[in-house]
Amino acid sequence: MLITMIETDKIENTAFIKKSIGYLESRGFTNIKADVTDCEIPKSYIRKSTGDKVTPDIVAMKNGRKYFFEISLKSDKPKLLKSKWLFLDTLSRMNSNRFRIITTKGHFKFTDTMLEDINLTNKTPIKI
Repeated sequence: MLITMIETDKIENTAFIKKSIGYLESRGFTNIKADVTDCEIPKSYIRKSTGDKVTPDIVAMKNGRKYFFEISLKSDKPKLLKSKWLFLDTLSRMNSNRFRIITTKGHFKFTDTMLEDINLTNKTPIKI
């Protein structure tokens, strides 16, 4: 099983991912890798327990530190999204990296509810 952005969501939201990349570039992020067709795809991680493959939506560098970015848009499978966010948050803390959530108008409530459900209330979503 592959836990990237759910495939149907990914097709619908490619434009938002590209908009997010532009936003990050304007904020000084470099070496941006994204899980879209015309960009270099970030490294995937495999969970030993289930064999699931997890790929962050966007990975970028700033001031020598790696940042993982996840796009938060309403999804039909919130359980997969929660699992992915917890994994990436844990991975980023283990390696002294950063994990951020990017969302947009109409998805704030969904994002806040998801973060509350998995006890990541210390994360403030980036609103584009």
